[in-house]
Amino acid sequence: MANTPQARKRIRRNERRAEINGARLSRIRTFVKKVESAIAGGDKSAAAEALKAAQPELARGVARGVLHKNTASRKLSRLTKAVSGL
Repeated sequence: MANTPQARKRIRRNERRAEINGARLSRIRTFVKKVESAIAGGDKSAAAEALKAAQPELARGVARGVLHKNTASRKLSRLTKAVSGL
């Protein structure tokens, strides 16, 4: 159990941040899934639009520290390649 006031504060803060970061990550996953479903459906224009929407979300995740920059770069690269291959 946390005994110091600072440790108690850190626990409260970590709980709040975990909730926010979880929501942020879920939002990013949703955007990525929209692109993947458009690719699976074979709709190039919808996939391109979804990719255009997902790109800033991935970048925002990196800026907020939710995703590693290489992870976001890899996901974006693979999605772009898949969309251009339609």
